[in-house]
Amino acid sequence: MNILIVFIGLLPSFIWLSFFLQEDIHPEPRRMIFLVFLMGVIAAVFAVALQYPLEGFLKSRGMDMMTFLPITILAAIEEIFKFGFAYAAISKSRFLDEPVDAMIYMVGVASGMAAFENVALMLSPEVISQKSNILVLRFLGATLLHVLSSSIVGYYWARGMMKKNIAVWVLAGLIIAGIFHGIFNYLIVLSNGGIIYSILFLIISAFFIFYDFEKLKGSAQKLDH
Repeated sequence: MNILIVFIGLLPSFIWLSFFLQEDIHPEPRRMIFLVFLMGVIAAVFAVALQYPLEGFLKSRGMDMMTFLPITILAAIEEIFKFGFAYAAISKSRFLDEPVDAMIYMVGVASGMAAFENVALMLSPEVISQKSNILVLRFLGATLLHVLSSSIVGYYWARGMMKKNIAVWVLAGLIIAGIFHGIFNYLIVLSNGGIIYSILFLIISAFFIFYDFEKLKGSAQKLDH
């Protein structure tokens, strides 16, 4: 039974990852996609390990964890770890040779982190009777959020490689992705647990992010390492 639950928890990540992989004109090796997916799982563990003590510290300083700043700080941690593990895994790889590859690999690491979160949630006793609802919300909400926020970082990473100034561009991408992630989480808080406004926010943002994706797909520039 738990094996089935794990598979169902992985399903949203696999669907979104497959969608982006089909959009890649020159598909990346499956072993590289598996590698960044695994890096995303590991990144999730490290992010959680840092978020819990940081949340406790912020509370001890009198900060209301339901306000925008702490929500965004915790969200930014996930974005930093996703990029950090993706960069460590493939930044020197010969397969990172086209601008769009950065977005593809970032989608891979995002799918891994989302998969870890999905499975952990699906196995939680607190949601044992709500698994179908949780799966739909994870597919339309948190999993897509991870994919889109990491796509933002991937776009800026690609731009940084194209402009020969990775650090500045990636920093900008991480700031934007962290704020983007924070806005999504904050909208959920504002709507008392509802997700409608958050989903609308993701859908509108997706049009702009997919446009960036298409721009990188159309670039013939090769990347140097």
